[in-house]
Amino acid sequence: MPPPSPTPDLRDLLPSWVLSMRAERKSPATIEQYTRGVRMYLDYCADVGCPAVLTKANAQGFMAHLLDEGREATTVRARQLALQRFAAYLLDEGEIPADPLAGLRAPKIDTKIVQPLTEPQLRDLLAACKGSTFADLRDQALVRFMVETGARAGEVVAIELADVDLLAGMAVIRRGKGGKGRVVPFGPQTARALDKYIRKARRSHPLADTPALWLGGQSKTFGYDALFKGLRARAAAAGITGFHPHLLRHTAAHRWLAAGGSEGGLMAVAGWSKPDMLMRYSRARASERAATEARDLNLGDI
Repeated sequence: MPPPSPTPDLRDLLPSWVLSMRAERKSPATIEQYTRGVRMYLDYCADVGCPAVLTKANAQGFMAHLLDEGREATTVRARQLALQRFAAYLLDEGEIPADPLAGLRAPKIDTKIVQPLTEPQLRDLLAACKGSTFADLRDQALVRFMVETGARAGEVVAIELADVDLLAGMAVIRRGKGGKGRVVPFGPQTARALDKYIRKARRSHPLADTPALWLGGQSKTFGYDALFKGLRARAAAAGITGFHPHLLRHTAAHRWLAAGGSEGGLMAVAGWSKPDMLMRYSRARASERAATEARDLNLGDI
């Protein structure tokens, strides 16, 4: 009888998993999300003193810990999905004999209505980005671009300089969710903010010769964490509580429909293939938009 296989070191196998996901052409944002979930799980195991192996009991304890910390059920589901994808990879590679997370149930997600930013809040957020420093010019352009195009934060940080056509008012999202690409339009105000950032700030950056559109301060690159921290600080300065970059996507959806934009057009720009996502993002202000439409229709004028 052959001796039992040694327990694989999960942290050491993460780089191999990354290579496999790259070969499958998964987006950088997806790879980052999956690996972050597994790292958080391994850190949890170290903190509570349990073996750093994939078991259903450990995974359930990890998810309960995240929920106790106040994490949203959607976030906990994303972490669970990362563990399940990692387990599937380990099984395919023969690192484990069976899937230890088979049958693991995800936490129930309550229907949550996300209120988009109001117009005064949006103006306050833009005012909090005003200034002439590198970060000021970058963040002003970031907020305008995200709230007009509705692009996901991961898609935004992945944009390259060559993907943006300021004169045409177009940017290419090469790898959206599910590996789908699309083109997003933006208007003159956003184009002007982008031009100021590129011309007055990015051009003199030590990493100006690199492809990425967005760069960080002090010779640094610019990723999701930098975007999250930077815009959250701007929101706090504007007096906006509970801010998250994804809130700009909700705001973009509401503003599009409130301005009379078509649902089909919004789905194309936002990169949605199913109408249920449209309903999820536009639910918060649906009654408000319907009341405005009713006043315009004036059906009581008989």
